[in-house]
Amino acid sequence: MLIGAHTILYSRDPEADRAFFRDVLQLPNVDVGGGWLIFSLPPSELAFHPDGEGFGNGSHEFYFMCEDVQAFVARMAEAGITYTPVKALDWGQLTRITLPGGGKLGVYQPRHARPKAV
Repeated sequence: MLIGAHTILYSRDPEADRAFFRDVLQLPNVDVGGGWLIFSLPPSELAFHPDGEGFGNGSHEFYFMCEDVQAFVARMAEAGITYTPVKALDWGQLTRITLPGGGKLGVYQPRHARPKAV
């Protein structure tokens, strides 16, 4: 029935963010015309959290997961990308990077069980 999911990240500088995803994160992509890149993503998960208590409020979030968050932030530092200090949480180790377009993107090393990829 479903063949995939298409995620949209809004950006104040989409060209810079596309270049970051292409050149720094090295995600495979296709140009669908005029430099408009569509990126392939690693296997993903979807979770529903309760809304309220200062979180959510009808919004949605996107996080990348990585195997080694310390290696990831070291790579971001080499690329000149700013990030928050890594936080150890019950469910994983979390950082947030600042994209070239100014947006924030969470990246974490999970500690939780992961479902089998579809």
